[in-house]
Amino acid sequence: MSATSEQDGRPTPTVTQGVLFDDLSDPYGDLGYRGVTACKAAGITYRQLDYWARTGLVEPTVRGAAGSGSQRLYGFRDILVLKVVKRLLDTGVSLHQIRLAIEHLRERGVDDLAQVTLLSDGASVFECTSPTEMFDLLQGGQGVFGIALGKVWQEVEGSLAHLPSESPDQGAPLEHPHDELRARRAARVS
Repeated sequence: MSATSEQDGRPTPTVTQGVLFDDLSDPYGDLGYRGVTACKAAGITYRQLDYWARTGLVEPTVRGAAGSGSQRLYGFRDILVLKVVKRLLDTGVSLHQIRLAIEHLRERGVDDLAQVTLLSDGASVFECTSPTEMFDLLQGGQGVFGIALGKVWQEVEGSLAHLPSESPDQGAPLEHPHDELRARRAARVS
């Protein structure tokens, strides 16, 4: 999903999908989360997750699908975007408008989205970057409500702390201390 380009004589990564949270430190690094886990953390259905991945709204950045039976792995930032999309949908913003807002944020290359608050009136999406500055991401709208991305970040982080993850280099999920199903399977084999 990424390539390199030269800037100031040194290679720099360029991302084809566009990353919303490029400059934020990722507390989970290269860990990936399977679709079911991403759904639980973001509060969405697997059908929504699959559709959004196939249509390019939120594609997994750790590992994409590589044919029938392969598992997508979503990174922390992917799940953060999924949760933001879900929140906007819950407020009545259409999926088309959400796509436009997400694309606009990606194009602008917002540096620190944990400090950004998204506002919406159900028809448009606004970016509030300071107490005195609000930017209409879709060119329209009136009265608004807010979604603080830093708060969503904390919620996703809290949800993922209790859910299994796996490394993209390994086929098996990382050990999770409360994995009852794995314990039962191991007991049956013994």
